[in-house]
Amino acid sequence: MSKIAMILRKAPYGDINAAEAVRHAMGGAADELAVSLLLVDGGVLLARKGQDDAGTGFTNLEGALKDCIDMGVEVYADKGSLTELQVETGDVVDGVKIVAGAEIAETVKEAKTTMIF
Repeated sequence: MSKIAMILRKAPYGDINAAEAVRHAMGGAADELAVSLLLVDGGVLLARKGQDDAGTGFTNLEGALKDCIDMGVEVYADKGSLTELQVETGDVVDGVKIVAGAEIAETVKEAKTTMIF
C-alpha cells in the first residue's frame, strides 16, 4: 500500500487549505492509500473540539476530520504547535494523535508522496 503524507500548516476557516487537505485525505483513504494527515503550525487548530466557524463563510470541518479518522486516516497533531497556540490536550478531537516533531518528520520520510497545504 502506498503511503502519502499530507501536511496542513494553515489554520482552518481563513482559506481553503484545511478543507482541501481533508478532502484529499478522504479521497486517498477511499482509494485505499495509507494516508497520514499531519497538523502543524496553525493546522493544529483543525483538531480542536467544538470549532466555531460562525461568520467565516466556511463549512465546519470538525465532522469531516472525524470522518477521516473513521476512514482510517492517521491524524497527527504537533505537540509544540498545540502548546504555542494554547490548545490543551483535552480539547483535541478523539483519534488525533499528539506527537513530537521528530515523529512527524519520520512519517514524512516514510511516505512515498508528500502534499503540503
